[in-house]
Amino acid sequence: MTRIVAISGSRSADSTTRAALSVALDAASDVGAETDTIDVGAVDLPLYHPDEDAQGDSEALTRRVREADGVLAGTPVYRGSYSSTFKNFHDFCGSTEYEDTAVGLLATAGGGSYGGTLEHLRSTFRNVHAWTVPHEVGISGASGVVDETGIADDDVRERTERLGRVVVEHAERLRR
Repeated sequence: MTRIVAISGSRSADSTTRAALSVALDAASDVGAETDTIDVGAVDLPLYHPDEDAQGDSEALTRRVREADGVLAGTPVYRGSYSSTFKNFHDFCGSTEYEDTAVGLLATAGGGSYGGTLEHLRSTFRNVHAWTVPHEVGISGASGVVDETGIADDDVRERTERLGRVVVEHAERLRR
């Protein structure tokens, strides 16, 4: 079975990132994938230190990424890039975790600009040899469109669901 893990890089209790990733994961599940979520804001993960092998929950979390066939990476937009919470987790993962892994990118913006964030994510994931899928989702004005019940805007919801399906499709190709 194809395994897809979502990584939510938000610490917010009412995270639009986590809610949007849930929509994408549901779509991945609907096409037969086994799904999992890493809520980086809710785990024991101290600041990355390159001289220490395992810190907090890092070993278990990186194993979940390594064992996944696909990843849905989501972050809120902070200062035109991804969150420090996401970056910290991303620093624990390298090419060992992402080898032959399809990665779908999702950014939620309070305002209207998410392009730089998706660009930064794409660049850093490619740097660790992940296969970023061509379909990405940026959600502007996310707090007015996304909540714990789902995505109110039909176009945004359809694009987010498609992201989940596309990651499964590419993950299955990479497994062959």
